[in-house]
Amino acid sequence: MAVLSELRYPTTRLAKAFSGLLALFLFGVVSVATISGSLLYQILKPARTPATFDLNVMMGHPTSFSFVVPGGTKHEGWFFPGLRGAPTVIVSHGYLSQRADVLTLAAALQEHEFNSFVFDYTGHGSSAGVTTLGYTETGELRAAIQALAGRDDIDPKRFGLWGVDLGAHASLAAAIGDPRVVAVVLDNVYDSPQQILKIKVKQSGLGALPFVSRFCAFGFEMLNYSYRETPPLSARFAAMRNVPKLFIATDDAPALAHETEQMFAKAPDPKLLTRERVSYRDMSDEDRRTYESEIVNFFLQYIPPTAGR
Repeated sequence: MAVLSELRYPTTRLAKAFSGLLALFLFGVVSVATISGSLLYQILKPARTPATFDLNVMMGHPTSFSFVVPGGTKHEGWFFPGLRGAPTVIVSHGYLSQRADVLTLAAALQEHEFNSFVFDYTGHGSSAGVTTLGYTETGELRAAIQALAGRDDIDPKRFGLWGVDLGAHASLAAAIGDPRVVAVVLDNVYDSPQQILKIKVKQSGLGALPFVSRFCAFGFEMLNYSYRETPPLSARFAAMRNVPKLFIATDDAPALAHETEQMFAKAPDPKLLTRERVSYRDMSDEDRRTYESEIVNFFLQYIPPTAGR
């Protein structure tokens, strides 16, 4: 009791110094925790600016298609019809992006008789909520595949997936163990949500502060505690044997490019790795057309748009 009393009401010089250091320590912990919490919130709940389009005047004549994701929330996407009974390629936007940003790729696939589908992941575009950087997004993509497979105008046994960063992670995770996914394109993919979180914290500049990265990682793990036993994607690569995989790494995102190259090295055949100068969303119109042509040719080679059920 005397010790506690001395700490609360210090009388000696040593006790006063210790109390001061303790107060500074607690202030530092609270400050770092506050900064980390604010940063984590900004990463997981970025500002959204949903794009609005009139489907009646959009090229390709897409139709609205809704599906229910885990948890009971309904997501609405746009279905671009190709050849009846042909396979469907689901085009997945990336982090801080939305379906409107990948419409030209969906249209390019449709022009070559593929059915294509785009939607907004949670926390992006028209879908409110908090992103989990890949955990819940994987379930959303799986729900989209399941719902689309119930249509009578597509091939329910042949899907192709294209995604960039967040969308790439969800695409690979959804493809693992699903025989309906027969070809995937992974642009700047990462192995686990923790990796992209670490990259985003570092890019913010606040990761240089002591313990901010650790606090953010701990907070993210607590928020996603139910996924704590989910292994990284590379640990499940055996299920992707014989599934054609195109990995794309971009020079303007070196951290993600490094992750992609590591994923490529671990992946089983068949696989291919290409490099681009800039990320998809920042490409010029000419570069984007060339890029989209490469994507279309990949799917034409491995999942040709022939009718069948």
